[in-house]
Amino acid sequence: MAVTTARTLSLDTLVTRERHRRARGRTRTTCSPRLALPTGMSLPLGCDAVSVPEAHARRMVPRLPRIGCVYADDRDRWWWIVPSGSDVALHWPAPAHYVNGALLPDGGRPPGLIHRPAATVPYTPPIPLYLALCRVTGTTPTWCRPVTA
Repeated sequence: MAVTTARTLSLDTLVTRERHRRARGRTRTTCSPRLALPTGMSLPLGCDAVSVPEAHARRMVPRLPRIGCVYADDRDRWWWIVPSGSDVALHWPAPAHYVNGALLPDGGRPPGLIHRPAATVPYTPPIPLYLALCRVTGTTPTWCRPVTA
């Protein structure tokens, strides 16, 4: 008689598998460009991006304890570099746009760097960024919303 044991998977493993599954399902006819990081920066935690309209971004800056690389595009949006997976269990409120892999939308000219941190990593801490965005948009953070059955 064969004995089988159940294998427990962590939330990180499940999220990673789902991302890979979605990525395999997506086929792009052209390669989307990524935000170009400054020379000397490293990405130990991977790289995603959050774009926010400039008007909101300017109001968010004073609320942030630390700011990583920030870019501005010709559509009046600022792009913040965050570690990969910063969308797990968070619903980034509109008008923000969360982009896995920091892939840029097709068309337009690439965003230009407007802030470079002194650190060697380009990240803005995602939780303070999320809370600042919720504050300026008047959105209740995901974990504060009432649970409905």
